[in-house]
Amino acid sequence: MPTKALAHEFDDQTLLRALTHRISGGLVSTINTISASVLRTDNPAVKLALAGVIELLEHHAEIHRELAMPDRHGLVDAAESIRKLAVGLSRSSLEPIGIRLVLSADKLPLETERCWRLALAVHELVTNAARHAHFEGRDGAIKIKLSVVGGVVSCIVADNGSRADRLRPAGGLQMVDGLASNLGGRVEYGFGSHFSSFLVVFPLSARERRANRVVASRRLRGMRKAMPRRSRPQPAQAPSVPAPDNLQIDPINTTEAALETT
Repeated sequence: MPTKALAHEFDDQTLLRALTHRISGGLVSTINTISASVLRTDNPAVKLALAGVIELLEHHAEIHRELAMPDRHGLVDAAESIRKLAVGLSRSSLEPIGIRLVLSADKLPLETERCWRLALAVHELVTNAARHAHFEGRDGAIKIKLSVVGGVVSCIVADNGSRADRLRPAGGLQMVDGLASNLGGRVEYGFGSHFSSFLVVFPLSARERRANRVVASRRLRGMRKAMPRRSRPQPAQAPSVPAPDNLQIDPINTTEAALETT
């Protein structure tokens, strides 16, 4: 017999999928309605304007698909998932207001639901930065940097704007705190005169650790194949020591390093 807790979780997932399906259907219906209007009008300017609206809605639909709750278990590449999300955010919301979005990420296998929670957090942090950052005449830039060291994932969302009132416990940031906590991690903040950042840190699960070891091994073999053959022996180097699981991260230094290439 299923427990009450499992039944409640199943109900929540069913409602969430129903809501996702309704929003997706609404976006498709709106796009189809506007497309019909394009066909009916003979005014070139109206056709062009409506085509722009359709394109914008399609980008929002892409974001919605990327943030849909996964319906299968397994592992997915978080870097690819965040890349697709970043493209959708850039085209739908950031480029129209002159903000450039940059992503730095290597292949990172995560369990599907955990990757989904990370994507939800990234989406909220990017939209938060776009909404509240004060660029004060500078070209706006937001950078997402996703990496893993010693079994600990760090995902930083940094911008080159100045800090205003972004640490108020609003619903969006509370949601990010909850998502990070659900991943077994935390959120850290870093601010300077010309940057603001939010850093989500969480440990890999045992399954993710195994998958990432395989990825690291393949990457190392590829690097060795690409290296030129040495003509003479080289002195031995000290072995690298893996970072501990309770990795301590300095959010300010991490943010400044992330923004160096932005």
